[in-house]
Amino acid sequence: MKVSVVFAKPEEQVWIPVNVDEHATLMSAIEASGILNMFPAIRLDQQKVGVFGKLCALDTELQDGDRVEIYRPITWVAPDEDDDDDDD
Repeated sequence: MKVSVVFAKPEEQVWIPVNVDEHATLMSAIEASGILNMFPAIRLDQQKVGVFGKLCALDTELQDGDRVEIYRPITWVAPDEDDDDDDD
């Protein structure tokens, strides 16, 4: 069956079509895609994965046409609290 594996960094996005066996899991599709070699910084023990925007476990069984997504950590930096406009 055909599925795809996707991963997006701010500067680069990849979409890899993969043929997998019936009853394949997210993990087996990720391994078959070779994406872990392309992006060695991916840490599946720390990053979330899903199918079509829904979080799933790595052992979730896939359906034909599924899009496996590897989510990167959200990084947010709080704005600087030191406001130079404040003359107190």
